[in-house]
Amino acid sequence: MRYPENTLQSWTNPLSETEENRVDNTIRMIRDAIQSKDELSNVEFEIFAQGSYANNTNVRQNSDIDICVMLKSSFYTNYEEGTSSADFGYTDGEMSFDDFREYVIDALRSKFGYASVSPQNKCIDIDANSYHVNADVVPALQYRDYKIIHSRNKDRFVEGIKFFSQTGAQVINYPKDHISNGRKKNNDTNYKFKKLVRIMKRIRNEMVFDGKLNGEIITSFLVECLVWNVPNSHITKYDSWNDTLQDSIAYLWNAINDGNADEWGEVSERLYLFRGRKWTMQDTKDFLGKMYNYLGFK
Repeated sequence: MRYPENTLQSWTNPLSETEENRVDNTIRMIRDAIQSKDELSNVEFEIFAQGSYANNTNVRQNSDIDICVMLKSSFYTNYEEGTSSADFGYTDGEMSFDDFREYVIDALRSKFGYASVSPQNKCIDIDANSYHVNADVVPALQYRDYKIIHSRNKDRFVEGIKFFSQTGAQVINYPKDHISNGRKKNNDTNYKFKKLVRIMKRIRNEMVFDGKLNGEIITSFLVECLVWNVPNSHITKYDSWNDTLQDSIAYLWNAINDGNADEWGEVSERLYLFRGRKWTMQDTKDFLGKMYNYLGFK
Protein backbone atom coordinates (compact mmCIF):
# COMPACT_ATOMS: atom_id res chain seq x y z
CA MET A 1 0.00 0.00 0.00
CA ARG A 2 1.26 3.46 -0.88
CA TYR A 3 0.50 5.20 2.42
CA PRO A 4 0.93 3.73 5.91
CA GLU A 5 -2.01 3.91 8.29
CA ASN A 6 -0.47 6.67 10.41
CA THR A 7 -0.15 8.94 7.36
CA LEU A 8 -3.79 8.45 6.44
CA GLN A 9 -4.78 9.04 10.06
CA SER A 10 -2.88 12.34 10.07
CA TRP A 11 -4.77 13.39 6.93
CA THR A 12 -8.09 13.10 8.74
CA ASN A 13 -7.39 16.21 10.79
CA PRO A 14 -9.23 19.51 10.09
CA LEU A 15 -7.58 22.93 9.96
CA SER A 16 -5.32 24.06 12.77
CA GLU A 17 -6.56 26.51 15.41
CA THR A 18 -4.30 29.23 13.97
CA GLU A 19 -5.80 28.75 10.52
CA GLU A 20 -9.31 28.78 11.99
CA ASN A 21 -8.59 32.14 13.62
CA ARG A 22 -7.41 33.62 10.33
CA VAL A 23 -10.55 32.35 8.61
CA ASP A 24 -12.75 33.90 11.32
CA ASN A 25 -10.90 37.20 10.88
CA THR A 26 -11.56 37.09 7.15
CA ILE A 27 -15.29 36.55 7.58
CA ARG A 28 -15.53 39.35 10.15
CA MET A 29 -13.66 41.80 7.90
CA ILE A 30 -15.90 40.99 4.93
CA ARG A 31 -18.99 41.53 7.08
CA ASP A 32 -17.60 44.87 8.31
CA ALA A 33 -16.90 45.92 4.72
CA ILE A 34 -20.43 45.18 3.52
CA GLN A 35 -22.07 46.86 6.51
CA SER A 36 -20.03 50.02 5.89
CA LYS A 37 -21.24 50.44 2.30
CA ASP A 38 -23.90 53.19 2.14
CA GLU A 39 -25.80 51.61 -0.77
CA LEU A 40 -26.13 48.39 1.24
CA SER A 41 -27.09 49.95 4.56
CA ASN A 42 -30.84 49.54 4.04
CA VAL A 43 -30.95 46.12 2.39
CA GLU A 44 -31.27 42.72 4.03
CA PHE A 45 -28.35 40.41 3.42
CA GLU A 46 -26.63 37.40 4.97
CA ILE A 47 -22.96 36.46 4.97
CA PHE A 48 -21.92 32.85 5.48
CA ALA A 49 -19.10 30.48 4.67
CA GLN A 50 -19.70 27.75 2.12
CA GLY A 51 -17.60 25.14 0.38
CA SER A 52 -14.96 22.97 2.02
CA TYR A 53 -14.28 25.30 4.95
CA ALA A 54 -17.94 25.53 5.95
CA ASN A 55 -18.26 21.76 5.52
CA ASN A 56 -15.09 21.18 7.56
CA THR A 57 -13.50 19.16 4.77
CA ASN A 58 -10.71 21.60 3.95
CA VAL A 59 -7.31 19.93 3.65
CA ARG A 60 -4.81 22.61 2.64
CA GLN A 61 -3.44 25.30 4.92
CA ASN A 62 -3.67 28.79 3.40
CA SER A 63 -6.26 27.59 0.90
CA ASP A 64 -9.11 29.77 -0.27
CA ILE A 65 -12.33 30.00 1.68
CA ASP A 66 -15.63 30.59 -0.06
CA ILE A 67 -17.81 33.31 1.43
CA CYS A 68 -21.31 33.98 0.14
CA VAL A 69 -22.76 37.47 0.45
CA MET A 70 -26.45 36.80 -0.16
CA LEU A 71 -28.93 39.59 -0.80
CA LYS A 72 -32.33 38.74 0.70
CA SER A 73 -34.40 41.89 0.22
CA SER A 74 -34.31 41.14 -3.51
CA PHE A 75 -34.45 37.49 -4.51
CA TYR A 76 -34.96 35.05 -7.35
CA THR A 77 -37.81 32.56 -7.40
CA ASN A 78 -38.67 29.24 -8.98
CA TYR A 79 -42.42 28.56 -8.88
CA GLU A 80 -44.53 25.45 -8.99
CA GLU A 81 -46.26 25.23 -12.37
CA GLY A 82 -49.51 27.15 -12.39
CA THR A 83 -48.29 29.82 -9.96
CA SER A 84 -46.52 33.14 -10.46
CA SER A 85 -45.27 36.17 -8.55
CA ALA A 86 -48.80 37.54 -8.41
CA ASP A 87 -49.99 34.52 -6.41
CA PHE A 88 -47.42 35.29 -3.71
CA GLY A 89 -47.78 39.07 -3.76
CA TYR A 90 -44.20 39.59 -4.96
CA THR A 91 -43.09 42.55 -7.07
CA ASP A 92 -39.81 43.25 -8.84
CA GLY A 93 -36.89 43.85 -6.47
CA GLU A 94 -35.27 47.26 -6.29
CA MET A 95 -31.67 46.03 -6.63
CA SER A 96 -30.40 43.95 -9.53
CA PHE A 97 -27.73 41.30 -9.22
CA ASP A 98 -25.30 43.37 -11.32
CA ASP A 99 -25.72 46.41 -9.06
CA PHE A 100 -25.35 44.30 -5.93
CA ARG A 101 -22.14 42.72 -7.23
CA GLU A 102 -20.63 46.13 -8.01
CA TYR A 103 -21.50 47.44 -4.55
CA VAL A 104 -19.85 44.40 -2.96
CA ILE A 105 -16.69 44.91 -5.06
CA ASP A 106 -16.51 48.57 -4.02
CA ALA A 107 -17.04 47.68 -0.36
CA LEU A 108 -14.28 45.07 -0.39
CA ARG A 109 -11.83 47.39 -2.12
CA SER A 110 -12.48 50.07 0.49
CA LYS A 111 -11.74 47.55 3.26
CA PHE A 112 -8.88 45.46 1.86
CA GLY A 113 -7.32 47.87 -0.65
CA TYR A 114 -7.88 48.15 -4.39
CA ALA A 115 -4.89 45.98 -5.36
CA SER A 116 -5.91 43.14 -3.04
CA VAL A 117 -9.38 42.68 -4.56
CA SER A 118 -9.68 41.03 -7.96
CA PRO A 119 -13.09 40.37 -9.57
CA GLN A 120 -13.14 36.97 -11.29
CA ASN A 121 -15.68 35.18 -13.47
CA LYS A 122 -17.80 33.86 -10.59
CA CYS A 123 -16.30 35.36 -7.46
CA ILE A 124 -14.27 38.23 -6.06
CA ASP A 125 -10.81 37.20 -4.92
CA ILE A 126 -9.24 38.76 -1.82
CA ASP A 127 -5.50 38.23 -1.39
CA ALA A 128 -4.27 36.77 1.88
CA ASN A 129 -1.94 38.31 4.44
CA SER A 130 -0.70 37.33 7.90
CA TYR A 131 -4.04 38.28 9.46
CA HIS A 132 -6.57 36.79 7.06
CA VAL A 133 -6.68 34.00 4.47
CA ASN A 134 -7.32 34.22 0.77
CA ALA A 135 -11.06 34.44 0.20
CA ASP A 136 -13.35 33.94 -2.78
CA VAL A 137 -16.40 36.10 -2.17
CA VAL A 138 -19.53 35.14 -4.10
CA PRO A 139 -22.22 37.84 -4.32
CA ALA A 140 -25.59 36.21 -4.90
CA LEU A 141 -29.30 36.72 -4.47
CA GLN A 142 -31.40 34.45 -2.33
CA TYR A 143 -33.11 31.76 -4.40
CA ARG A 144 -36.56 30.74 -3.19
CA ASP A 145 -37.27 27.40 -4.80
CA TYR A 146 -40.95 26.52 -4.48
CA LYS A 147 -41.02 24.15 -7.41
CA ILE A 148 -38.52 21.65 -6.03
CA ILE A 149 -40.93 20.75 -3.18
CA HIS A 150 -44.15 21.53 -5.11
CA SER A 151 -45.05 24.32 -2.71
CA ARG A 152 -47.80 26.86 -3.21
CA ASN A 153 -47.23 28.31 0.26
CA LYS A 154 -45.37 31.64 0.27
CA ASP A 155 -43.45 30.73 3.42
CA ARG A 156 -42.50 27.19 2.38
CA PHE A 157 -39.55 27.05 -0.01
CA VAL A 158 -36.06 25.58 -0.29
CA GLU A 159 -33.46 28.29 0.10
CA GLY A 160 -30.59 28.39 -2.33
CA ILE A 161 -28.46 31.05 -3.98
CA LYS A 162 -28.46 32.27 -7.56
CA PHE A 163 -25.98 34.45 -9.42
CA PHE A 164 -24.57 34.98 -12.89
CA SER A 165 -20.95 34.59 -13.95
CA GLN A 166 -19.31 37.34 -15.96
CA THR A 167 -19.64 35.13 -19.03
CA GLY A 168 -23.41 35.08 -18.51
CA ALA A 169 -23.80 31.59 -17.07
CA GLN A 170 -26.55 31.11 -14.50
CA VAL A 171 -25.43 29.40 -11.29
CA ILE A 172 -27.84 27.91 -8.72
CA ASN A 173 -26.59 26.18 -5.57
CA TYR A 174 -27.98 25.05 -2.24
CA PRO A 175 -25.04 25.53 0.16
CA LYS A 176 -27.02 25.37 3.40
CA ASP A 177 -28.51 21.98 2.51
CA HIS A 178 -25.00 20.79 1.65
CA ILE A 179 -23.75 21.78 5.10
CA SER A 180 -26.73 20.28 6.91
CA ASN A 181 -26.61 16.96 5.05
CA GLY A 182 -22.86 16.64 5.53
CA ARG A 183 -23.19 17.12 9.26
CA LYS A 184 -25.88 14.46 9.49
CA LYS A 185 -23.89 11.89 7.51
CA ASN A 186 -20.85 12.66 9.63
CA ASN A 187 -22.85 11.99 12.80
CA ASP A 188 -24.38 8.85 11.32
CA THR A 189 -20.94 7.44 10.48
CA ASN A 190 -19.37 8.10 13.89
CA TYR A 191 -17.57 11.13 12.43
CA LYS A 192 -15.81 9.09 9.75
CA PHE A 193 -17.49 10.67 6.69
CA LYS A 194 -15.58 13.95 6.80
CA LYS A 195 -12.37 12.20 7.77
CA LEU A 196 -12.67 9.98 4.69
CA VAL A 197 -13.40 13.05 2.54
CA ARG A 198 -10.23 14.74 3.82
CA ILE A 199 -8.14 11.63 3.12
CA MET A 200 -9.49 11.27 -0.42
CA LYS A 201 -9.00 14.96 -1.12
CA ARG A 202 -5.38 14.70 0.01
CA ILE A 203 -4.84 11.71 -2.26
CA ARG A 204 -6.52 13.54 -5.13
CA ASN A 205 -4.13 16.49 -4.55
CA GLU A 206 -1.13 14.14 -4.49
CA MET A 207 -2.24 12.62 -7.79
CA VAL A 208 -2.61 16.06 -9.38
CA PHE A 209 0.86 17.04 -8.11
CA ASP A 210 2.32 13.84 -9.55
CA GLY A 211 0.73 14.52 -12.93
CA LYS A 212 -1.62 11.55 -12.66
CA LEU A 213 -4.84 13.56 -12.72
CA ASN A 214 -6.48 16.59 -14.33
CA GLY A 215 -7.46 18.66 -11.32
CA GLU A 216 -9.66 20.94 -13.43
CA ILE A 217 -12.01 18.04 -14.15
CA ILE A 218 -11.66 15.92 -11.01
CA THR A 219 -12.37 18.62 -8.44
CA SER A 220 -12.33 18.49 -4.65
CA PHE A 221 -16.07 19.10 -4.77
CA LEU A 222 -16.55 15.97 -6.88
CA VAL A 223 -14.50 13.94 -4.41
CA GLU A 224 -16.68 15.08 -1.50
CA CYS A 225 -19.84 14.23 -3.43
CA LEU A 226 -18.51 10.77 -4.31
CA VAL A 227 -17.88 9.99 -0.64
CA TRP A 228 -21.39 11.30 0.09
CA ASN A 229 -22.72 8.54 -2.16
CA VAL A 230 -20.83 5.77 -0.36
CA PRO A 231 -23.29 3.96 1.95
CA ASN A 232 -22.68 4.57 5.64
CA SER A 233 -22.17 0.86 6.23
CA HIS A 234 -19.12 0.89 3.95
CA ILE A 235 -17.62 3.91 5.72
CA THR A 236 -18.00 2.37 9.18
CA LYS A 237 -17.18 -1.24 8.28
CA TYR A 238 -13.43 -1.20 8.98
CA ASP A 239 -11.08 0.17 11.63
CA SER A 240 -8.29 0.59 9.07
CA TRP A 241 -8.36 3.63 6.77
CA ASN A 242 -6.64 1.66 4.01
CA ASP A 243 -9.41 -0.95 4.18
CA THR A 244 -12.06 1.79 4.22
CA LEU A 245 -10.48 3.48 1.21
CA GLN A 246 -10.21 0.27 -0.78
CA ASP A 247 -13.80 -0.72 -0.04
CA SER A 248 -15.21 2.75 -0.77
CA ILE A 249 -13.36 3.21 -4.05
CA ALA A 250 -14.40 -0.26 -5.18
CA TYR A 251 -18.03 0.44 -4.28
CA LEU A 252 -18.07 3.70 -6.27
CA TRP A 253 -16.33 2.19 -9.32
CA ASN A 254 -18.64 -0.81 -9.39
CA ALA A 255 -21.77 1.31 -8.98
CA ILE A 256 -20.80 3.54 -11.90
CA ASN A 257 -19.70 0.58 -14.02
CA ASP A 258 -23.01 -1.21 -13.36
CA GLY A 259 -25.09 1.83 -14.31
CA ASN A 260 -26.31 2.54 -10.78
CA ALA A 261 -25.04 6.12 -10.42
CA ASP A 262 -27.37 8.09 -12.69
CA GLU A 263 -29.55 9.22 -9.79
CA TRP A 264 -26.68 10.15 -7.50
CA GLY A 265 -26.91 13.68 -6.12
CA GLU A 266 -24.38 16.12 -4.81
CA VAL A 267 -24.29 16.52 -1.02
CA SER A 268 -27.19 19.00 -1.02
CA GLU A 269 -29.35 16.34 -2.75
CA ARG A 270 -30.91 19.18 -4.74
CA LEU A 271 -28.83 18.69 -7.91
CA TYR A 272 -27.72 15.57 -9.79
CA LEU A 273 -24.02 14.75 -9.67
CA PHE A 274 -23.68 13.60 -13.28
CA ARG A 275 -25.99 15.90 -15.21
CA GLY A 276 -24.70 19.08 -16.81
CA ARG A 277 -21.30 18.86 -15.14
CA LYS A 278 -17.72 19.38 -16.30
CA TRP A 279 -17.01 15.74 -15.37
CA THR A 280 -18.66 12.64 -16.79
CA MET A 281 -19.26 9.18 -15.33
CA GLN A 282 -16.41 7.90 -17.49
CA ASP A 283 -14.07 10.62 -16.18
CA THR A 284 -15.04 9.66 -12.64
CA LYS A 285 -14.68 5.93 -13.22
CA ASP A 286 -11.23 6.48 -14.74
CA PHE A 287 -10.25 8.59 -11.73
CA LEU A 288 -11.40 5.93 -9.28
CA GLY A 289 -9.48 3.23 -11.16
CA LYS A 290 -6.34 5.38 -11.18
CA MET A 291 -6.70 6.11 -7.47
CA TYR A 292 -7.12 2.41 -6.69
CA ASN A 293 -3.92 1.59 -8.57
CA TYR A 294 -2.09 4.67 -7.24
CA LEU A 295 -2.72 3.43 -3.70
CA GLY A 296 -1.35 0.00 -4.56
CA PHE A 297 -4.51 -1.95 -3.82
CA LYS A 298 -4.80 -5.45 -5.23
